[in-house]
Amino acid sequence: MTALELRASLGLAGIYALRMLGMFLILPVFALYATTLQGADNHAMIGLALGSYGLVQAILQLPLGMLSDKVGRKKVIYGGLLLFAAGSFVAANAHDITWLIIGRVIQGSGAISAAITALLADLTREENRTRAMAMIGMSIGTTFAVSLVLGPLLAKHIGVDGIFTLTGVLSLLALIGVWRVIPDPVVSRFHSDAEANTKRLPAVLRHPELLRLNYGIFALHAAQMAMFVTIPFALTSTGHLDKADHWQVYLPVVVAGFFLMVPAIIYGEKKARLKQVFVAAVALMTAAQLGMALALSSFWLIVVWLTLYFIAFNILEATLPSLISKIAPADAKGTAIGVYNTAQSVGLFLGAALGGWLYGRFGAAGVFGFTSVLMASWLLLAITMTPPKAVKTQMFHLDDNWRGDSSALSSSLLALDGISEVVIMPDEGVAYLKVAQQGWDEAGVRRLLPIAKP
Repeated sequence: MTALELRASLGLAGIYALRMLGMFLILPVFALYATTLQGADNHAMIGLALGSYGLVQAILQLPLGMLSDKVGRKKVIYGGLLLFAAGSFVAANAHDITWLIIGRVIQGSGAISAAITALLADLTREENRTRAMAMIGMSIGTTFAVSLVLGPLLAKHIGVDGIFTLTGVLSLLALIGVWRVIPDPVVSRFHSDAEANTKRLPAVLRHPELLRLNYGIFALHAAQMAMFVTIPFALTSTGHLDKADHWQVYLPVVVAGFFLMVPAIIYGEKKARLKQVFVAAVALMTAAQLGMALALSSFWLIVVWLTLYFIAFNILEATLPSLISKIAPADAKGTAIGVYNTAQSVGLFLGAALGGWLYGRFGAAGVFGFTSVLMASWLLLAITMTPPKAVKTQMFHLDDNWRGDSSALSSSLLALDGISEVVIMPDEGVAYLKVAQQGWDEAGVRRLLPIAKP
């Protein structure tokens, strides 16, 4: 990576992480805090307040990403950060559940994830883009883990309203970061590997294997939000822990989940057994949900099942994007990721809303009965999925002066060892190839492709 690419990647990963703070930092303390507000005697309203952020994200993230193609990436990002800050300040000053919901809706309307991804694509070369996207993925995972520990500690010292204020201030500071740290792209154009293309939506929405994965990310995050409508109350009642001390539970289970995830991912990728690892993680997640449904009266059993939950969750969060990349058509990867992210946001909303309603009507057992059914249905879909090919996507920037026959070039490339899919896109000036994890004929590809000189 060049210094400019590294600066852009790290800066945008930080801004993406900040956006996720709006959801993750308050996650472990939100339900307990919301009960102190007027109008929160109905638990369904608490779930709605928690999940409304995800609903607006689901509605707006793809349209705002497309808008950034027309008006500019940074303009959309500036607007999104301002909305996120405004919503944070509204939520911080909410004295009843209705105003908290309004604040969360305004926060969610700052849906800048697609615009950030598009700007990152503008600022990185094709051969470095996967690494840059991985930085954003790492920032999300790190933010989630840190937030579960930091949220209760911050709530103790500045309150949940203080956390909302803090995220609003940080959002305003991020505006300065976008202005001063993130470079302006020399050329801003559409990137099939990073942005949604409406023309490719029908193919993505009809793809049976992608639909399985979209249901999976929906179910995973629906269960997550429903769980966090319930678990804080269970930890308080069974362990007699003050909400400020919940980090003492989250820290060890999150760390254990992270360290046990790593060998599973390495094994799945290196041994081409990603489906087996994936199915095992879904099965473990199903067991964790069933276990919590039966063991919420025991503090230490909750800790055990939470540990298994986080092991499974971390594995699934890492393998799902990898599976999307392997399965999606090479020229529709950005579209597939956009639909996947939208399904995730819908899961965040419905999980929190239904979780709150179920908790109010049927208690914790009703919530975990719901999440167990979600996971069991996903397990059936995962077991019957077609094992993904052991491939990775390689992108090559074509010479600007090349005017050859794309069809003939694709046929020649497909005849090489280890090449399973080729898409030549002269308008974007790139070639996308699905190649074997090891042993593909890279020298032959470089000999045939009119690759632009650096």
